[in-house]
Amino acid sequence: MKNPGARVIELRKAINEHNHKYYVENSPEISDYDYDMLVKELEKLEQEHPELYDPLSPTQRVGSDLSKGFEQVPHIYPMLSLSNTYSIDDVDSWVRRVREALPGQDVKIVGEMKFDGSGISLIYEHGRLVRAVTRGDGEKGDVVTDNVKTIGSIPLELRGEGWPERFEIRGEIVMPWESFDRLNAERAFNEEPLFANPRNACSGTLKLLNPAEVRRRGLDAYFYYLLGEELPFDNHYDNMMAARSWGFKVSDAMTLMDSLEEVDRYINHWDTARRQLPVATDGLVFKVNSLRQQLNLGFTAKSPRWAVAYKFPAERALTRLRFVSFDVGRMGIITPVANLEPVLLSGTIVKRASLHNEDIMTTLDIHEHDMLYVEKGGEIIPKITGVDVAAREGGAEPVRFVSHCPACGTRLVRVEGEAAWVCPNKYGCPPQIIGRVEHFVGRRMMNIDGIGEETAAALYEAGYVTRYSDLYSLTVDQLLTIEGFAQRSAERVLAGIEASKQVPFERVVYALSIPFVGETTAKKIARAVGDIDTLMSLPAEQLEAIEDVGPRIAQSIIEYFQAPVNRENIERLREAGVRLAVEQQSTEGHTDLLQGKTFVISGVFDLHSRDEYKDLIERNGGKNVGSISKKTDYVLAGANMGPAKLEKAGKLGIPIIDENEFLRMIGR
Repeated sequence: MKNPGARVIELRKAINEHNHKYYVENSPEISDYDYDMLVKELEKLEQEHPELYDPLSPTQRVGSDLSKGFEQVPHIYPMLSLSNTYSIDDVDSWVRRVREALPGQDVKIVGEMKFDGSGISLIYEHGRLVRAVTRGDGEKGDVVTDNVKTIGSIPLELRGEGWPERFEIRGEIVMPWESFDRLNAERAFNEEPLFANPRNACSGTLKLLNPAEVRRRGLDAYFYYLLGEELPFDNHYDNMMAARSWGFKVSDAMTLMDSLEEVDRYINHWDTARRQLPVATDGLVFKVNSLRQQLNLGFTAKSPRWAVAYKFPAERALTRLRFVSFDVGRMGIITPVANLEPVLLSGTIVKRASLHNEDIMTTLDIHEHDMLYVEKGGEIIPKITGVDVAAREGGAEPVRFVSHCPACGTRLVRVEGEAAWVCPNKYGCPPQIIGRVEHFVGRRMMNIDGIGEETAAALYEAGYVTRYSDLYSLTVDQLLTIEGFAQRSAERVLAGIEASKQVPFERVVYALSIPFVGETTAKKIARAVGDIDTLMSLPAEQLEAIEDVGPRIAQSIIEYFQAPVNRENIERLREAGVRLAVEQQSTEGHTDLLQGKTFVISGVFDLHSRDEYKDLIERNGGKNVGSISKKTDYVLAGANMGPAKLEKAGKLGIPIIDENEFLRMIGR
């Protein structure tokens, strides 16, 4: 057995790292259950070995969502965590312990839904909302009253009668699935990182500095506990029913129970029924109903003895594999995809799940028509986590990775040092051609609206667009033969194609789909070489002299322009009038006012778009970077700057400026 001292150090390090991933980066790497098991193991070792006590151990604190962007105030009553259970037996044991601690008394239990959002405490005086405070570290929290006022389900003035002159009510701010899906669709369209789940989206929204944006995102709230000196009833359930009459949203799932059998039925019911709810949940909460009994039971150092949380198992589904297909990407990478019998998971119907690559597929050992376990990674991306081998059909053959491209039949090659298999038929493989056309018309490339994946495929199949330069030969008559097009929509696409001829050269370089040349690298290459002819003629050593261009990218550029089809494409773009050089006027208005200064842009702006601010920074000699570090000189912050960036900038002492201050810096 490992030395207890060494194991304690190992556990503390692991828990601290997972805390950082969860609270700061919003990117947890393990499940709540696995995290709780690590904490329980550490607590047990520290109890058994008091000589290993450390006041900075993660067992001595509660997770925090405090932000430096808001005023912080202490809670009137500490907001403690609840002890977690993971089985019906554990909940039953808790009920028995409660009854043993209250001998001869009638003990009633209230069951509630455990919503997956951000805890909130609201203070009301004389029937009016006066303060809203986040959970924070349990002892103090952030004042977010202005943001909370934008949530329509939270009463600003109470209805009915019988409410105390002053009281506190606690609940959970949540983001409904509908709002979450809409927000992530917007972020995907704007090429911004997606929120992993509604909880993270809710937490980030509640910390925005722009209440109007908070309102737009469509938060909701449920309430579950009333505190104060003059409550209307001596029990929890009746108090919450009274709160409902005052205008608070109290879940219909809240139920008063007398027996273990009722508790067990409650768990079994909601383990399935919760999937029909409009918001995310991660468990149930059980509380002793009587406030007097709650007082007698008291608290441990971190949680009340009169309440316990039951955590639902990680949501996964078992469904049958129909077949494995193999998708071909724009760069020729082959991705295996499990096509499944449709199954409901986390509020959505799942029919497909990526198997990523041959190595992962082989490790899973999937056979034809296997029953597969499917989970939602971060509640967004479906993933296969296992196989029910016991349900495997007799004689079922293992699913083999393809040896030839499923689209064009070319023998695949494996990328050296990587897990990916690639179709080398770059200029004859239909999905690769269609993918490059779809990339070419994208918003941050040539910005030709109206041509998505399906339209690009239809144009290719019709023989109208077999390479991206064919776009500039399209006619209205051709588009009208494509399903979904009418006269007006066809004319709009052609207008977009015409307007794309004015797109700056740097975006044209990005649109060409040169392997390994992303948006930022394309911009640096374009500005360094000046025009396409220079780029096509530069040797490797001169390409490598350009910032961010290493040997791999340099070789990729050379190989790209060695292909006759790519040179023909360039000539056809030239004939169409596409900009293939840095325009002279684009250098006009350049200054060195920001020379040597590095900026991070975060948030939503009123006077200019993020892209326009990036351009202004570069035109005045500055540099844009994506993340905050010690080398960052300024953070240009909009209305909804993320709390993690705000906190990091504060810790590093980096000045945060708004758009007016920035514009003054460049003399505007």
